[in-house]
Amino acid sequence: MADVTVTHEGDDQSGRYSATLDGEDAGHLDWIGRGEDVRVATHTLVPNSMRGKGIAGKLVDALIGDAKSEGFRIVPQCSYVEAQFRRHPEWASLRA
Repeated sequence: MADVTVTHEGDDQSGRYSATLDGEDAGHLDWIGRGEDVRVATHTLVPNSMRGKGIAGKLVDALIGDAKSEGFRIVPQCSYVEAQFRRHPEWASLRA
C-alpha cells in the first residue's frame, strides 16, 4: 500500500480530509456537521490516476479514528463510506 498522508481541516459545520501521495493531491473526503455529535460523510473522491492505492480507505480510516477519539457518530451518505461500514461491522456503534 502507498505511503499516503491524510490531513483534516474543518470546524463544527463542515470539513475535509485530504490525502497526498508524493506531494500530489490524492483525493478527499468531505463531511458536514449535523448537531454537535454527528458528521455526514457526503463525498469521497480519488482521481483516476491515484485509484487502486488504498487512498480512499485511508481517508475513511482517518474519519473513523477521529470519530473514536472525538466522540462523534457518522452518517455514511457517501456510497464508499457506506460500503466500508458494511465491511466493518465493528464500526456499528459509530454509525448515526
